[in-house]
Amino acid sequence: MIKKLHFYISNDFDPYANLAREKYLFDEVDGETFILYLWQNQNTVVIGKNQNALAECRTELLESEGGHLARRLSGGGAVFHDLGNLNFTFLCATENFDVDKQLSVIQRACALAGIATERSGRNDVLADGRKFSGNAFYHSKGHSYHHGTLMIAADTEKMTRYLTPPKAKLEAKGVKSVRSRVVNLTELAPTLTCARMKEHLLTAFREVYGLPHEPLDEIKDENIAEFTALFGSRAYLYGSPLPFNVSCSGRLSFGSVELQMQVTGGVIADLKLYTDALDTTLPDRVAHALISRPVDLAAMRDALQKALPESEALDLVSLLSDQIFS
Repeated sequence: MIKKLHFYISNDFDPYANLAREKYLFDEVDGETFILYLWQNQNTVVIGKNQNALAECRTELLESEGGHLARRLSGGGAVFHDLGNLNFTFLCATENFDVDKQLSVIQRACALAGIATERSGRNDVLADGRKFSGNAFYHSKGHSYHHGTLMIAADTEKMTRYLTPPKAKLEAKGVKSVRSRVVNLTELAPTLTCARMKEHLLTAFREVYGLPHEPLDEIKDENIAEFTALFGSRAYLYGSPLPFNVSCSGRLSFGSVELQMQVTGGVIADLKLYTDALDTTLPDRVAHALISRPVDLAAMRDALQKALPESEALDLVSLLSDQIFS
């Protein structure tokens, strides 16, 4: 049961330190405490846990212009952060995790700014029919977080130049570009600022949960040093490339996927699944199901149906059938 509300506002714009603070709060939160963490990153593309950095972002351009690539612990797709964007994270024990209630804080804060909103799809919040907030989720060892973006006055030109979503993803949403399907909240409320939205979020947080809130003590640099270094390391950001010789990709019901397989003697020797699926465990379960299996559609179908929910297994089998076995 939630008995205490706390909030923490980072005044640092370093994405690696901010992600490390998020991880610290995640590890520390207890069963009676609910935390709202507010933070901003400067000129950063943040990709989901299981995405292929080189496929989602023009990384050379980003870095040449002083930007940063970051990888979060949650699933979902790539997003652009600058100081016109405000990030939020709800952190709690898993028993207290309630996406509807958490999103109601976001929608209530927008209402306080005079903006009507609606939820859409698996993880988006819209205003005027366009996306201003994407959300993702992470659960581990009885702890959970829900984080997302709020586009207040983000640089959509940079967003378009840096992000490279698969064409199929845009077609599935019926739009032609990243920029055309998003909206800055200042288009709808011209006087709104990130500072003012922070105030609205804290008010909404208190109103929705019906408890007073208190600020947390400053997080010491030594408490986040290890994870700051990890989140900024090239090994974590880019991973180890797989020398694959069989691959397929597409937009499925649960997200975009790129499946790379190293096949030797008709057997799958190694495998990587890149995806923006919200389920962060999906790549490991697919790898466990298929590695050491023969490249045979029936055998792969049987293995996937044992490892995954039926709809996900059938989607992957259909992709394999169309692109590898056709």
